[in-house]
Amino acid sequence: MSVPPTILVFDSGLGGLTVLREIVRARPDAHYVYVADDAFFPYGHHSEEQIVARVVPLVGELIARHAPVLVVIACNTASTLVMSHLRSAYSVPFVGTVPAIKPACASSRTKRVSVLGTRGTVQREYTRRLIDDFAQGCNVTLVGSAELASLAESALSGNDVGDADIAAELAPCFVDDGKHRTDTVVLACTHYPLLLDRMKRLAPWPVDWIDPAPAIARRVSDLLGSPGKESDQAGAEIIFTSKRPHTLSQALMPFFGGRVPA
Repeated sequence: MSVPPTILVFDSGLGGLTVLREIVRARPDAHYVYVADDAFFPYGHHSEEQIVARVVPLVGELIARHAPVLVVIACNTASTLVMSHLRSAYSVPFVGTVPAIKPACASSRTKRVSVLGTRGTVQREYTRRLIDDFAQGCNVTLVGSAELASLAESALSGNDVGDADIAAELAPCFVDDGKHRTDTVVLACTHYPLLLDRMKRLAPWPVDWIDPAPAIARRVSDLLGSPGKESDQAGAEIIFTSKRPHTLSQALMPFFGGRVPA
């Protein structure tokens, strides 16, 4: 019997589960190790230098421990900073997560697009270069949310998160100049799709919400090559860097394709 490939999925918290969910659907033959760096969450509260100094050696330790065939950095903030460092330091293939500005601008009909991310992500030169390269004549509004990732994390953990708090974070995304209004919102933080159903309900008008997770899953599948015959028996693990025990098995199972993460 062939050994299923191990895929390591890394995020600052639980937001990367939205990416994991799509990868598991595409590749049920793999064994998954999900790592939430909750001891350093949220990354938006740290400097660029601190994030690089934290993530690069930590990912190296995880590679040595779990021997993945591929690593997914399921975090926009980390991906915009550390990918070149990781690729220089380690030979394993990496797949990052970056704001899906190119497809959003290509599909916008009103040419008004908003990018909703953490303050760190929207301030990065990397994000601004994506706009310069791929705006295609669109008016792009950058919206840096201070609280939405934490609200998503709290909601997934079973805490009550009010509609008003979510709506306040969304409001700057919706721009109407009397002639044209926002018709596309890029979700530039993997935490945000955890709240997508509520965001759709609270939006002042319907928009297209662009989630990069399906494209990331396709890229992972392409890199892995033909799938093996193993499926749900391949197993899954979740690790919190704070070493806290998790009690979220029921809430997390859908992200792991129905498997109970060890």
